[in-house]
Amino acid sequence: MEIPNEIKFDEKGLVAAVIQDSASNAVLMLGYMNRESLEMTINSGRTWFWSRSRGKLWNKGETSGHFQEVKELFFDCDGDALLVKVDQIGAVCHTGHGSCFFNRIV
Repeated sequence: MEIPNEIKFDEKGLVAAVIQDSASNAVLMLGYMNRESLEMTINSGRTWFWSRSRGKLWNKGETSGHFQEVKELFFDCDGDALLVKVDQIGAVCHTGHGSCFFNRIV
């Protein structure tokens, strides 16, 4: 499957990807994908991202075993963000939490 032309990668070649649990709709994490990681996600059925800190591709779960099985993938009305609905295997956050969004401000 080809990447839709409507997806707008930023000046660094990245697009934000919101990862959501397919059953509960909880927001699990935010990652960034480049064209290659998006293609790998589509073709493999598991999430791949571009690590901005490490400067390389990474498959979520490659070291932890906590993979994300892709169920649905959408892009927003502006084409500058993705929504990836997944079945999460194990904890999503490297801290062991079920979501990366556990630090409450208000």
